[in-house]
Amino acid sequence: MIRKRSSLILCGTFLFITWNAILVLLLWSRPPPSQPGELAGDQGEAVVQPTSDVVADVLRMVDTFEVELERQKKILLQILSQRSLWEPSNRNRPKVVSRPPVIPILVIACNRVTVRRCLDKLLEHRPSAELHPIIVSQDCGHAETAEVIRSYGSKVTHLKQPDLSDIAVRPEHKKFQGYYKISRHYHWALNQVFKTLSYSSVVVVEDDLEVAPDFFEYFRAMHPLLKSDPSLWCASAWNDNGRDGYVDPGKADLLYRTDFFPGLGWMLLSELWEELEPKWPASFWDDWMRQPEQRRNRACIRPEISRTLTFGRQGVSLGQFYDKYLKYIKLNSEFVPFTKLDLSYLKEETYRVNFEKEVYSAPVVTYEDVKQGQLKGLGPFRLQYSSKDSFKVMAKHLGIMEDLKSGVPRAGYRGVVSFISKGRRIYLAPPPGWTQYDPTWS
Repeated sequence: MIRKRSSLILCGTFLFITWNAILVLLLWSRPPPSQPGELAGDQGEAVVQPTSDVVADVLRMVDTFEVELERQKKILLQILSQRSLWEPSNRNRPKVVSRPPVIPILVIACNRVTVRRCLDKLLEHRPSAELHPIIVSQDCGHAETAEVIRSYGSKVTHLKQPDLSDIAVRPEHKKFQGYYKISRHYHWALNQVFKTLSYSSVVVVEDDLEVAPDFFEYFRAMHPLLKSDPSLWCASAWNDNGRDGYVDPGKADLLYRTDFFPGLGWMLLSELWEELEPKWPASFWDDWMRQPEQRRNRACIRPEISRTLTFGRQGVSLGQFYDKYLKYIKLNSEFVPFTKLDLSYLKEETYRVNFEKEVYSAPVVTYEDVKQGQLKGLGPFRLQYSSKDSFKVMAKHLGIMEDLKSGVPRAGYRGVVSFISKGRRIYLAPPPGWTQYDPTWS
């Protein structure tokens, strides 16, 4: 805008000078007045009239033209000296304020009327309806659940998955029909968010999740990390080993990188959906996400203390892990101002170096010492495993989740699982020099 205004000023100045030059020539061509020496022109200036001596007239004309040009030059300099007054200064120019990102919450629902508990907590803790629209995508066509969702009126957007038909599956997968429908629903719902509604990010929760008071604050802080770090592909509110007694209650602000896709309240960007959507699986979408072909050595961010809690024992998984692990997950109650914290320690190179240094400088202890609570000192301590079986045995007896997906332990980073046991920080870790996961460890 300033450059355009300067061009207009210079153009106007040029036209002004040109017009005055033409005026001089026109005055020379005018017939002489009745009284020689009479003043002529609108400004009362004396104009020299032509005579019969052509050479003398030309010379006098040149002199007059030079005088006029000098006068116009002075006018031009005055105009340029005042230009700064015509243009707004940088100090007074309005600052360009970037708008905060809109991060919608996508609630995947089916036939649980208890979706009300999920929605009530989301609405209770939501800091802004404009920045966090809530979209409920419902499958199954369950009338009672639909009525609960409708009761929220304009507070939520209610989408209905149109295809409720059964899916043709192999005979041995007939009992897994529900997993096929869930995968189809996720595909449709994420397409609605990214392609129909054109959002650039989303946080996905299911209808059996309750969120913590700083759930929204956490994901607002995660958004710039995902945007700036290509080694990250998601952020999750969930710690698979986040049971009470297995996390440090004084470390509510502690975050980790993890190679395991946690789900259960997770954020992704539209760029990731563009990558995943063409090859989205027909079933078991979460385990598919944990395969190396999808993960591509990228990590997720996860908290020490979970920002979601599942209350849905009944579902297609028939309560798998719920009674033993999930219902004991500790939900964070302390509000952490994540958007005001320095989270640069989560950048890939910085995090890896610092994490490995802490893990492998910790003293090695035995399983018996950990199990019996006979550790000396405050910790942390390192407990080493060397095979899939040794990992599973120690994890099972220490009370953390023992299953692996494509060789990656739950909540693990570079093979290391961090947890609290009897008040001490334990790193269940592979030997030094770890390089990669073994997908056969499943």
